[in-house]
Amino acid sequence: MTVKADETENPDVTEEVGEPAAVDVQVDDYPDDQERSRRTRWRRRLTPRLSHVGWASVAGVVVVALLTGLTGWLGYRAYERQQASAQRDLFVQVARQGAVNLTTISYTEVDADVQRIIDLSTGAFREDFEQRSKPFVEVVKAAQSKSQGTVTDAGLESQRGDSAQVLVAVAVKTQTAGGEEAPREWRMRIEVRSVGDDARVSNVVFVP
Repeated sequence: MTVKADETENPDVTEEVGEPAAVDVQVDDYPDDQERSRRTRWRRRLTPRLSHVGWASVAGVVVVALLTGLTGWLGYRAYERQQASAQRDLFVQVARQGAVNLTTISYTEVDADVQRIIDLSTGAFREDFEQRSKPFVEVVKAAQSKSQGTVTDAGLESQRGDSAQVLVAVAVKTQTAGGEEAPREWRMRIEVRSVGDDARVSNVVFVP
């Protein structure tokens, strides 16, 4: 469009004024920025927002879970140690009793004494002692023998799985029809084996 000034006022000036150019801005001019903005908004909507109290609660739950697991593990380890200690004590106790049974025999009660030895035995040792028990009883009765054994010391020598070897020292007093004999000191290596919840003597060896 052309605008002419009043020729009477300014005949020499002619001014052209054009129409303002239109600014065409398309939405697609910045696709990446808009896509990132939209994804950010969705992430904010989908991501749970926790306050400081919420994070503290989560941390507390995690700590409690860890402490619970640690306490359980330590408790189990303590239980295992207690069971192992109880088993060692049982092995030594059975070995001590086995040594007393083997050295405390009276001709007046020899059958019961022999049966007590058998009841506390297991495996090949038990079978062998049962086979030899009859002639042993006859010798004890014929000699009118009485013996009394007292354990003076005992200790676990070694342990492997459900069996152990225990060294036992015994002081033995013996009396026969011919009179009382001088006390003697015997040392035994007694093997003990677990049988169910109990333990039995599985072998006896006299050592110097």
